Amino acid sequence: MIFYRQNLSDTQLLDLYKKLLKPRLIEEKMLILIRQGKVSKWFSGIGQEAIAVGVTAVLDDSEYILPMHRNLGVFTSRNIPLYRLFSQWQGKANGFTKGRDRSFHFGTQEYNIIGMISHLGPQLGIADGIALANKLQNNKKITAVFTGEGATSEGDFHEALNIAAVWKLPVMFIIENNGYGLSTPTNEQYLCENLADKGIGYGIESHIIDGNNILEVYTKLAQLKAEMQENPHPVLLEFKTFRMRGHEEASGTKYVPEELMKIWGTKDPVDNYRMFLLDEGILSEGYDAQLHEEIKKEIDENLAIANAEPEIIPTYSGELDDVYKDFEYKEISSSLLTENIRFIDAISSSLKQSMQRHENLVIMGQDIAEYGGAFKITDGFVALFGKERVRNTPICESAVVSAGMGLSINGYKAIVEMQFADFVSTGFNPIVNLLAKSHYRWGEKADVVVRMPCGGGTQAGPFHSQTNEAWFTKTPGLKVVYPAFPYDAKGLLNTAINDPNPVLFFEHKQLYRSIYQDVPSDYYTLPLGKAALLKEGNSVTIITFGAPVHWALDTLAKNPEIEADLIDLRTLQPLDTETIFASVKKTGKVIIYQEDTMFGGIASDISALIMEECFEYLDAPVKRVASLDSPIPFTKALEDQFLPKNRFEEVLKELLDY
Repeated sequence: MIFYRQNLSDTQLLDLYKKLLKPRLIEEKMLILIRQGKVSKWFSGIGQEAIAVGVTAVLDDSEYILPMHRNLGVFTSRNIPLYRLFSQWQGKANGFTKGRDRSFHFGTQEYNIIGMISHLGPQLGIADGIALANKLQNNKKITAVFTGEGATSEGDFHEALNIAAVWKLPVMFIIENNGYGLSTPTNEQYLCENLADKGIGYGIESHIIDGNNILEVYTKLAQLKAEMQENPHPVLLEFKTFRMRGHEEASGTKYVPEELMKIWGTKDPVDNYRMFLLDEGILSEGYDAQLHEEIKKEIDENLAIANAEPEIIPTYSGELDDVYKDFEYKEISSSLLTENIRFIDAISSSLKQSMQRHENLVIMGQDIAEYGGAFKITDGFVALFGKERVRNTPICESAVVSAGMGLSINGYKAIVEMQFADFVSTGFNPIVNLLAKSHYRWGEKADVVVRMPCGGGTQAGPFHSQTNEAWFTKTPGLKVVYPAFPYDAKGLLNTAINDPNPVLFFEHKQLYRSIYQDVPSDYYTLPLGKAALLKEGNSVTIITFGAPVHWALDTLAKNPEIEADLIDLRTLQPLDTETIFASVKKTGKVIIYQEDTMFGGIASDISALIMEECFEYLDAPVKRVASLDSPIPFTKALEDQFLPKNRFEEVLKELLDY
């Protein structure tokens, strides 16, 4: 291994050595603790330290790094107190996740490090969002994100690189090609000779770098950073290296040919660099021994602090209170000036006024810029706010949702428009595993609203007509809003945008241009988690939301003798159980009306809650009315049969006659 010091001073060269040595000595200590049963799991980065250290040394402390679970050198180079890392690995409170996640599955705004989730790919999209925020601020900051050669097969890798290329984002995409994805060798993972060649397909600059040579890593990245600051653009970097331990310690390395282990053993990044420094007279044997002792002492002292820390004592409130970030709702009342507008106009008005109110708000989605979106909701927004804030995206829902998270991390608010709610399935993972869990895991908000044009009645078929709220109402950490009227849509969307938690905002397409209402012209808010009692009566409680609210109103208009409490939930998570239970206790009979299919829909949970909390007040079984348990069809006759609209009246009357 040949080292070229170029214009680096002795002090810089020694500093890189110290930064290499610390994670190596910590790792060696961890291997001992693993054998003693004092650490439950360990993902070793031995043999790969030069990449993490080199990247971190090049970036300023204010620049975000998104490491993987073998990048201990990122954390130590950012000088995180070791006792906090040890507490994290032992699941103690001084760690970064309060015992809720392990290893390096955490982030810390204090040190501008954003850790991975086990699904790997989403953090590439997060880096895009962080870099977009930097670019919008023109602060010349660079973002670095790590991935392994195995994760380059994920769709998120393609999506994130494509977005970064199209938007010219200053992101270093770092591939640590260490030969194996757990036990699967690279020749069973991809066919191209070098992963750097993939950069050609995205139209971005790419390089192959010796990942075991700290000086090559440092000098090349320093050069690239300067170029990226001058001319923002992404780069794809393939670091050739090797993992000298198992995927994690329990896996072992028996699947690796012994000869290959010997070859890479001679390329050890720490040992080779030490010999270079000794040969050049920059490092002495005595000073090297002193460094070893100092670091080992620091490790032992910090381990003692972590070991002395008590185990976490779980409490229900402690866990549940951290699922969502605290949000203090501020009621903003409207003026008396109103205009009679459609549901779709109310959504557009909310977005426009929110963009004016929040200068850090960015809207992303397919065809939302000059075209104005599939439903023309953002028509004219580019002229008002510019393409920097009203951004057309490639067709890549997963990376766009992750980019929304990156924007949130870096001080922005994000709205992601799904062209149709059905398409959220390709962005499902980052919503339920990234946005939903981030605050619970490490206290980080996910200030992202995902808009969901949904619902049937327009003969759009199985891929454009679902109302799939139940996919998300059962996911802790998400809020789900589903208005039925223009007034509610505007006020609730304003609040959803203000809320720093992730919100799924459902907008029924059939209501867009069919429902009119007098809506305040100015900005106002409505609270999440508060249902609306549209009609009052003593004979039955009707609980519904979305388009079925209007179908229920039509049914009651046809049957004026029915005295019903009609509850429009408006918000599904949080759910207004207080209003539900009070009504059921008054009427003694309840019917839940949803457009979603029956099995597994939110009506089932509401029914169970009523049975648990109001059983002694019931005069009849709780009834549910929902769509057929089939995909939603296209032809009108089939769709009419699928939807519950034609079955509700009959079931309602049967309940009243019970």
